[in-house]
Amino acid sequence: MRIGLIGTGRIGTFHAEVLSRHPAVDALLLADADPERAAASALRTGGTAVAVDDLFTGAGEAPGPPDAVVICSATAAHAGLIARAARAGLPAFCEKPIALDLPGTLAALAEVEAAGSLLQLGFMRRFDAGYGEARAAVRDGRLGRLHTVRAVTSDPAPPPAAYLPLSGGLYRDCLVHDFDILRWVTGREVSEVYATGSDTGPAMFRESGDVDTAAALLTLDDGTLATATATRCNGAGYDVRMELAGELDQIAVGLDDRAPLTSAEPGGPGAPAKPWPGFLERFAPAYEAELDAFLRVVRGELANPCDGREALQALRIAEACEVSRRERRPVAMGEISGG
Repeated sequence: MRIGLIGTGRIGTFHAEVLSRHPAVDALLLADADPERAAASALRTGGTAVAVDDLFTGAGEAPGPPDAVVICSATAAHAGLIARAARAGLPAFCEKPIALDLPGTLAALAEVEAAGSLLQLGFMRRFDAGYGEARAAVRDGRLGRLHTVRAVTSDPAPPPAAYLPLSGGLYRDCLVHDFDILRWVTGREVSEVYATGSDTGPAMFRESGDVDTAAALLTLDDGTLATATATRCNGAGYDVRMELAGELDQIAVGLDDRAPLTSAEPGGPGAPAKPWPGFLERFAPAYEAELDAFLRVVRGELANPCDGREALQALRIAEACEVSRRERRPVAMGEISGG
């Protein structure tokens, strides 16, 4: 297969390295708004650096058009590239989000649906072994009636200040992963949210209109209560966990010897020797698995594990949280368009 990849920043380069090792990939075409960055990535991975226009048409340095495209560009470019791939009849994998707002997301999805093309979104936690086991435990009834879910996402340090105004905010950029995996693991929909946030950390969050720490209470459509918290300022390390409590049992995802937790109990476990430093290290196997799944979907061997409509629902929850935070009230999901 000939795969085109657009955007050779941190996650794009990681994906390029994964694709360059995949036995189903015969040629890797790398494009970026910065040609020098694409060239550097091509040198590392053995791919071919091409212009974005040439990637879609197979002209210039490209040895023909790709069989599929992987979109890892800046978020603002996602929707346009998704639409362009759809019009070209190319299956596309895109890092989340489709767009930073609901109108942009719905417009891009309309292009995909009009073309009848394939779009898979990059919610990598669906491919993590721990979350997969949690989903099986819930679906098999091992926990009994599920009554409480607690989700945590904590970054060890804030992103660059220039990134914040482009990120969409903590709910859309970070907690959207928790919202997606909550739906995937439980098989339920969110019916109402109540959210709040704090901007008492670095001044750049206040200056960008964002928060550095957030919490949301989510009521699922079967009455299960879920909390989701996130922060950009967790000095102990990268912490992503989910706890699921039922009438019969309780389990935790992400509770391993690298989870950045220190027990306050006498004789309890101390700080890990090597805490997770970031998302690429914590979810490296999941990232590889989701790209392998995409290639299998393109070859017709697998159903799409996360299509655009799935991503839309996670964004709708994030939008509801933003409304709740701003207006300081509970928000029913029926108030948010796109359902």
